Amino acid sequence: VLCGHEAVKEALIDQVDEFSGHGELILAGVALRSIEERIQEEASYLLEEFRKTKRVYKEIEQVVGPHRPPALDDRAKMPYTEAVIHEIQRFADLLPMGVPHIVTQHTSFRGYTIPKDTEVFLILSTALRDPHYFEKPDAFNPDHFLDANGALKKNEAFIPFSLGKRICLGEGIARAELFLFFTTILQNFSVASPVAPEDIDLTPQECGVGKIPPTYQIRFLPR
Repeated sequence: VLCGHEAVKEALIDQVDEFSGHGELILAGVALRSIEERIQEEASYLLEEFRKTKRVYKEIEQVVGPHRPPALDDRAKMPYTEAVIHEIQRFADLLPMGVPHIVTQHTSFRGYTIPKDTEVFLILSTALRDPHYFEKPDAFNPDHFLDANGALKKNEAFIPFSLGKRICLGEGIARAELFLFFTTILQNFSVASPVAPEDIDLTPQECGVGKIPPTYQIRFLPR
């Protein structure tokens, strides 16, 4: 099991040939209890920060306006909205584990010898919450992706789609869809919950290779 951004990057970029074998996905739960407890603790951060969608709507008003739908060309002019979408992906962490790899030869890795045909699991969660790359890894904070001038900045530990040769092929489409869906919804609706924010349970129904969130009731109020 490889944890932390540096270890994952070293395996998938610097020693990509040695870690290029294809493993088998295991769908059993992994550390379910600890993940559930962590999400409960983080719920208060998430709910507080999502109130900042008003700032996203303000940016939509300024760039897109009310008379046309958002377009992909708008992304470059909407750094805060992009930062919020990035932070949603980082914080929600829907795919904690990347696809498994198999070591194709006896490999020296960070002081260890990994025998040929060893199956290696990459814990993407540990990169997305690496304190060396995210100032407040356990808090929902769009500033993780903004520089001092409010411009969008890259963070090499942001790898929700994995990285290297076996990065998710649908990453580009997924990012485009996230932007268009998110901005179109907030352009036309304000979103609210019928229950108090503190009563929303974010504990996933299942945890393993992916997290399955519980069912929610959401109100979409026309603007």
